[in-house]
Amino acid sequence: MLDKVKTADVYLAVGATDLRKSIDGLSIIVQEKFKLDPFSNSLFVFCNRKKDKIKILRWDISGFWLYYKRLEKDKFQWPNDTGGSHIEIDERSFRWLLDGLSIRESHAHKEVTERQII
Repeated sequence: MLDKVKTADVYLAVGATDLRKSIDGLSIIVQEKFKLDPFSNSLFVFCNRKKDKIKILRWDISGFWLYYKRLEKDKFQWPNDTGGSHIEIDERSFRWLLDGLSIRESHAHKEVTERQII
């Protein structure tokens, strides 16, 4: 389902979030802590303290989606507390995170911005 989602931005809640919260509680975090609009075309991603569960909040044209993933034997490479409430990442880094990689993966191919053929 997330493969077909085109979003403007992806925001990660830094540190641990109480995942007992559902749509309303997570929306309030987005609005009050992040100072962002939960109704925007963005993904808001939250992780628990053990880093084995995430919830993703997304607004659709008629309501909220809440995605939930629980890892059975691994952990997400969740960023440590940076002093802020959230960080913005690109879609590529988000896919890395879901695949168990760091969002700051250093061994990936870099984007080529030059547009010329030699």
